[in-house]
Amino acid sequence: MKHLLGIAELGREGVEEVLRVADSFAEVNARAIPKVPALRGRTVATVFFEDSTRTRLSFESAAKRLSADTLSFSAGSSSLNKGESLRDTALTIQALGVDCLVVRHRAAGVPWQLARWLHASVVNAGDGWHEHPTQALLDCWALRRRLGAVEGLHVAIVGDIKHSRVARSDVAALSLLGADVTLVAPSTLRPPSVDGWAPGPGRLRVTGDLDGVIGSCDVAYLLRMQLERQGEALVPTLREYTSRYGLTAERAERMAEGAVVMHPGPMNRGVEIAASVADGPRSLVLDQVEAGVSVRMAVLFLVLQGGPL
Repeated sequence: MKHLLGIAELGREGVEEVLRVADSFAEVNARAIPKVPALRGRTVATVFFEDSTRTRLSFESAAKRLSADTLSFSAGSSSLNKGESLRDTALTIQALGVDCLVVRHRAAGVPWQLARWLHASVVNAGDGWHEHPTQALLDCWALRRRLGAVEGLHVAIVGDIKHSRVARSDVAALSLLGADVTLVAPSTLRPPSVDGWAPGPGRLRVTGDLDGVIGSCDVAYLLRMQLERQGEALVPTLREYTSRYGLTAERAERMAEGAVVMHPGPMNRGVEIAASVADGPRSLVLDQVEAGVSVRMAVLFLVLQGGPL
């Protein structure tokens, strides 16, 4: 594949291929020296127009473990502040000999536009409320590692669905792999429509009743309140939100045996998830972070090398 822009365009076969290649790189990451020369001579640039900790560091670590050279772009200290256009900025980065741009932007659709402008590969690291495909891929990989398979799982995604690019990408990937997804949120935090979100055989439904779902789900996936993307107060108070939609210790105790808890980070402990749950035996939060390196190694390898391992 030349680019990774969204989940649906991968299809089930593409998602499975990324997960399969990630399995191989997980073995590399378990070595005393976790490095291979697969992308020696290639250059990967992380081009972030929004703040990031996990995604940026994960991609940079992935590139270095593949022996690629890396460049890091930060919008806050760039010529964008002097009026340079997005297109000119991207073309300048490409002209430095960059083979792949890993892009995060607050506006939906920017990675697609860059893919039209550039001959370098483009990987979407999050565009507005729209997509975050590598997060969805690493979530599926982490689930498969813990639970053995994704197909047949019931995943409850809880929280600020309306403003979440993670929710949209996860629904698509989980659906393609045959998992059923329930979106759980108050009406003010639900998107106007979820038509087209689930391209695979897995079913999608929406509810406002977390207590009616928590006992039957295999996975509770918590999302934070994205206050930076909200232009108005969408819940009465955070305390009330926690009482109805937070994964408290009491709610976690009602989950089925073997059910797990996930969160893409950053977490607001005590709001959408209790600290004891985030740090408890059900939690896959750190597994997700660890999975990110292997999965993003797979993505960079496939967009830049393309052939079999």
